[in-house]
Amino acid sequence: MASKDFDRMEDSNRSSNPSIHDVSDPARRTVLRGSLGVAAAALYGPLVAACAGPSGRETPRAIEPTIGFKGVPVDATDKLVVPEGYVASVIAAWGEPIGVPGNMPAWKPDGSNSAAEQAVQMGMHHDGMEYFPLNGNSSSRGLLMMNHEYTDDGLLHVGGFNNMNADKVKKSQMAHGLSVIEVEMKGDGWQMARPSRYARRFPMDAPFEVRGPAAGHPMMKTSADPAGLRVLGTLNNCAASKTPWGTYLSGEENFMFYFGGGDNIAAHHRRWGMRKDGFYQWEKFDPRFDATKEPNEPNRFGWVVEVDPYDPTSTPIKRTALGRAAHEGAWVAVTKDNRAVVYSGEDARFEYLYKFVSRDRIQPGGAKANATLLDHGTLHVAKFNADGSGQWLPMVHGQGPLTAANGFADQGEVLIKARQAADILGATKMDRPEWLAIDPLTNWVYCTLTNNSNRGQPNFPGVDAVNPRANNSMGQIVRWQEERDFDATSFKWNHLVLAGDPANERAEAKGNIKGDIYGCPDGIAFDARGVLWIQTDAHATQMYKGEFKNIGNNQMLACDPRSGQTRRFLTGPTNCEVTGVTWTPDGRTMFINIQHPGETPSDRSDPADPGKFSRWPDYQPGGRPRSATVVIRKRDGGIIGT
Repeated sequence: MASKDFDRMEDSNRSSNPSIHDVSDPARRTVLRGSLGVAAAALYGPLVAACAGPSGRETPRAIEPTIGFKGVPVDATDKLVVPEGYVASVIAAWGEPIGVPGNMPAWKPDGSNSAAEQAVQMGMHHDGMEYFPLNGNSSSRGLLMMNHEYTDDGLLHVGGFNNMNADKVKKSQMAHGLSVIEVEMKGDGWQMARPSRYARRFPMDAPFEVRGPAAGHPMMKTSADPAGLRVLGTLNNCAASKTPWGTYLSGEENFMFYFGGGDNIAAHHRRWGMRKDGFYQWEKFDPRFDATKEPNEPNRFGWVVEVDPYDPTSTPIKRTALGRAAHEGAWVAVTKDNRAVVYSGEDARFEYLYKFVSRDRIQPGGAKANATLLDHGTLHVAKFNADGSGQWLPMVHGQGPLTAANGFADQGEVLIKARQAADILGATKMDRPEWLAIDPLTNWVYCTLTNNSNRGQPNFPGVDAVNPRANNSMGQIVRWQEERDFDATSFKWNHLVLAGDPANERAEAKGNIKGDIYGCPDGIAFDARGVLWIQTDAHATQMYKGEFKNIGNNQMLACDPRSGQTRRFLTGPTNCEVTGVTWTPDGRTMFINIQHPGETPSDRSDPADPGKFSRWPDYQPGGRPRSATVVIRKRDGGIIGT
């Protein structure tokens, strides 16, 4: 949620650790800044004809990531556009019953569904998503699991955010969290399979286990959970991924929006962006979100959660060994000796990139055989150097400055205070790390840095090699390769692209895109062929004017990572975010999510005119716009993108 309220909650890094800008050679920094010039070309050279694998040897791609569709033009109308020869259809919109047997209340377009009904309906603001095949490796029947990031209370309730009360708060809580739905292809189209024994919702009253070093820690204990082992709900879930052992990982991002801290906020909570009043007013009607009454409750959010979608009786888990952060998501790579390496980042200005390396090896047997895999290992934070190298700094209690004398009593406290630990280690402050993706053919790791308007402004960190633009409205994509294997402590890095529009006057907003232009890269994912798919999330306060006047609605593009060439595949309806992408195993069906169509600059719609900016996808007079999952196929049944 890239709202104007990030200024008051999301930008809280006031640490004094140096950025690259403070310690690097200015001449060298200038060469690398635009990913241009002779030095940069030398660094990028191996990626043009072939890509180096973890061993450092060049490994040619097994499959050429050809992009065969005709790109779509920029669009600013209230519709979803796909290329010629493709068809898109909507399933699983906000408010649709998920298919719980015997409990499938219909969607009411006036916002009058109750909290209890919302608890078994699709949540609001669909985000990250994964497809889990049924019947072996089926490409015609499977489970979709997805995140519901946040709510627009102007749309959610009759009367909107006016006269907020306990019932409205409860409904908002039921519209958050996660959903599991069953989908199937019948004839030429996909639909939700209802009822389904797999259908589940994980709203704010769903129990989650706490595992790992912070489980039972004094900072995790509350009056309702004196053991510190059980949390109700998951908040502000953004990106998602599927693990090699068949589970779902989801990141809890801007959780601090939901808490009110009163007049005397502790330094720990201030570092995480707590303010006197929460954005949603939950603390006024639910005491556990009032940090003056439950000071440890915020510590129980900001984790990576793991869910087994195949087991409808399973309890999801908050994996504390992966560290607490404003997690966009988490993505798993596998070392040569079969250990899990989990990459994650914080979608927040001047925050950090992390890597967890498991102690144990991945075992055959799926979720149950790997039930403790993510509870033991070492968390690291990234430091990017101006010469194109970098280090992963271990976040281990007792090592270096991570001691009791510096405010870290034990490993649990290091993980709960991961931001403070990264501060003191001197990690690199980044421009809002969003999604990550691991190239299946080359093992390079990619990360979108979506934007940072505060970069280089007075009283904020200046530009550096990896974050090279002041007032970074457009964002960039950085990539790195580990020195030998995914568990290495050093890497080399470069930029895939600086996003932007070459028609802009300001040099920092021009970018160096090859192909179709875009700004604010957010979601990214590789398909099996090695094509990188890029989704964008410019906010309603940015779009259609100024430096974004030529870019139109948010979009999805295909990129050949060898050449950096991009081609626009899809444009979404007015003011939406395009997010969440997954495929069936045969690559012939793509699922994406359209989030917050009709988003307003304030992030809250006017209940008197809920469709002021968009009426997608129903287009009913006076109707509410609805986030929804979209199914995309080629008319000839071919592989998406060819």
